Amino acid sequence: MQIGFRILDRKRAVSAEVAKRFANVPVACVSDVMSRMTAGGPTLRPMHAGGVLSGPAFTVKTRPGDNLMVHKALTLAQPGDVIVVDAGGDLTNAIIGELMLSYAMKRGFAGMVINGAIRDSDWISKHDMPVYAAGVTHRGPYKDGPGEINVTVAFGGMVVEPGDLIVGDADGFVCVPYDDVETVYAMAAKKSAGEARILENTLSGKFDDKSWIDESLRRLGCEGL
Repeated sequence: MQIGFRILDRKRAVSAEVAKRFANVPVACVSDVMSRMTAGGPTLRPMHAGGVLSGPAFTVKTRPGDNLMVHKALTLAQPGDVIVVDAGGDLTNAIIGELMLSYAMKRGFAGMVINGAIRDSDWISKHDMPVYAAGVTHRGPYKDGPGEINVTVAFGGMVVEPGDLIVGDADGFVCVPYDDVETVYAMAAKKSAGEARILENTLSGKFDDKSWIDESLRRLGCEGL
């Protein structure tokens, strides 16, 4: 076994049905019910025209500025997968651009997350395939390796295992661990429905009880109440 330069099999992955259900839940609600402790980091932002991201993670760990293993991942991943690339967060060289993303679109992938840079950003911004990245540069990548496929990666303290669920919208993206998807979905869907009711009441002039604000201020010792 050559650590750092290897291709592994993905042992499990969340189903297409699970990914479809999560696509209808705001990422903020998913994050909230996970105690607001999990995030991909504020630098990884949506670069595409719009639309939600939801699918199982197909992970790649690569040397900064090198996309050899990303090219290989594009030939191995399945339709509906989210290609999740940890390129160290380095912005010197782009990891993907129009050509690779066009291929990914034709293969039917759900989207791509790049902890690194992209290029052809104008083209990406006009298409709906979800792309999250840390930045943009015109400088192209190298193709020498090393790198690993289907290993654990991490972004800003958020761990992503192959097959975990990746969900994203305009606020960013989050990873839901494989074993937690059903619990998180039930809680997030309930929270989303509750927020929808509050918004509906607010717009109709029926404001919810705000007594909790003063209660919290008193508990925290605020003066002037």
